[in-house]
Amino acid sequence: MSEIIRNPILPGFHPDPSICRVGADYYLANSTFQWWPGVGISHSRDLVRWELVGYALTRTSQLDMARTVDSTGIWAPCLSYNAREKLFYLIYTNTNQHLLRMPFEAPNYLVTARDVRGPWSEPVLLNRSGFDPSLFHDEDGRAWLVNMVMDDRPGHNFFSGILLQEYSRKERRLVGPIRNIFRGTALGFTEGPHLFKRGRWYYLIVAEGGTGYAHAMTMARSRRLGGPYEIHPHNPIMTAWNTDLPLQKAGHGQLVETAEGEWYGAFLCGRPRHGQFCILGRETALERGAWREDEWFYFDSPNPRLEVPGPKLAAPAVAVRKVARGAKKTARPYQFGQAAQRDDFDARTLGLEWNTPREPLGDKASLAARPGWLRLYGQPLNIESNRGQAFVARRIEDHGFEAATLMEFKPASDLVIGGQQEAGLVCFYSHTNYLWLRVTQDETLGPILELMRRSGPELTVEGRIPVRGWRRFHLRVTARNDRYQFAAGRDGKKWIEVGPAQDGTLLSDESSDRFGFSFTGAFVGLVARDMTGGRRSADFDWFDYRRVGE
Repeated sequence: MSEIIRNPILPGFHPDPSICRVGADYYLANSTFQWWPGVGISHSRDLVRWELVGYALTRTSQLDMARTVDSTGIWAPCLSYNAREKLFYLIYTNTNQHLLRMPFEAPNYLVTARDVRGPWSEPVLLNRSGFDPSLFHDEDGRAWLVNMVMDDRPGHNFFSGILLQEYSRKERRLVGPIRNIFRGTALGFTEGPHLFKRGRWYYLIVAEGGTGYAHAMTMARSRRLGGPYEIHPHNPIMTAWNTDLPLQKAGHGQLVETAEGEWYGAFLCGRPRHGQFCILGRETALERGAWREDEWFYFDSPNPRLEVPGPKLAAPAVAVRKVARGAKKTARPYQFGQAAQRDDFDARTLGLEWNTPREPLGDKASLAARPGWLRLYGQPLNIESNRGQAFVARRIEDHGFEAATLMEFKPASDLVIGGQQEAGLVCFYSHTNYLWLRVTQDETLGPILELMRRSGPELTVEGRIPVRGWRRFHLRVTARNDRYQFAAGRDGKKWIEVGPAQDGTLLSDESSDRFGFSFTGAFVGLVARDMTGGRRSADFDWFDYRRVGE
């Protein structure tokens, strides 16, 4: 008897899933956009329980995001495995600039690894013709790259089809002619291609309809790799368009076959609130499907479901917790779906759930300076800065949650201008959308706790309380019904609300889209700032995240 897969399987910001199976193990790679490290890789033995086991791009030589603005960076990686070589391949785009701020750049790279947990190789630049690259390993041993092609000429369709070119394993570069094998369907915005072969047919799955509520997965097939490709008679094969389902934006996916011959598809989705706001960003879901007599694939449901039957003979084990040669042994796997998670900062490295904007923390943080505490050294940069902040955060996975921390921080009392040294707890979507509960020094009021709200060009103070004599600060945010209430206390027992409850839809793709093209997700984390250049530090004893009733 099979277990139930509960969607989304990877909650919170986990878009553009690429899935593959190696023996009894399933691996999933997701886009990470401007967050560091790049390309999270999750593992499962049963498609029901998933763990984040590592990242592919962990060195700046693999991933340079110096020019990366919000919602760019890593787009739509493709993870695959070549059994002949016993080698994992990862293809990814590191987008620079912005679709709405030309020139738009989309260099595509390839890295490889013997163990999916790493270490991964140095990157090979493949092309710059378009984003969403994918590598197909054919039965004859040859490899082929597909990616969408950008046509930025005035009057032309920017999404101009799917390009195909051979990849030479020996030369480690693309070789031979380039062909446009598929122009897409009437849905438009043709992107996210994945090729595979089954029987006599080559199948092509693409994402279409854009990244919003008209998103969809479509399918085409051909007897020949280079086409022409005929379109599935019942496209799109997966979408939430024109439905009122709790899972929306369904699209951009890939199929996988189980060891027992069952078929599933992984795809992205969103959980909107109040009709349109996806506070948690785009997440990863699964659906079961089957092949019919017409040799086309059909999902059991062409629309996303919250519950899906799992594989009939799935192994009950969770991920195998081995550590790859050369990997950091303190980088423990992170289990999705836990009701509560706590980090006491006792390990030598931060847990895999923690991310930073665009680059590693480096000397901006330390777990050794005060054992059992995370120390952040304040940087002379605003939280809105593109990079360089002392800022760590983890994904918000639930509409109802509580996140709390214990912080020790004392800004200098002799600052001529207040607000120069600050530290605290932040709920962050982008440099234009965040809520920050921070301790700082005011030249008139002395030490204060204040809640700051950034919404586009407007930065406002939503609440303020004096904290003279406080040495420790318990900081908390509680989200219920999309209202984010911030509070503080001296002992963790008695809490003082700081400002009114805030509208959590501020942290959604749709809210940020008022100021640009946005599709990432909400984070909650810790930050320290020192505009004097003195690196005033803030110490955090623990961080607690738990799901609560909405």
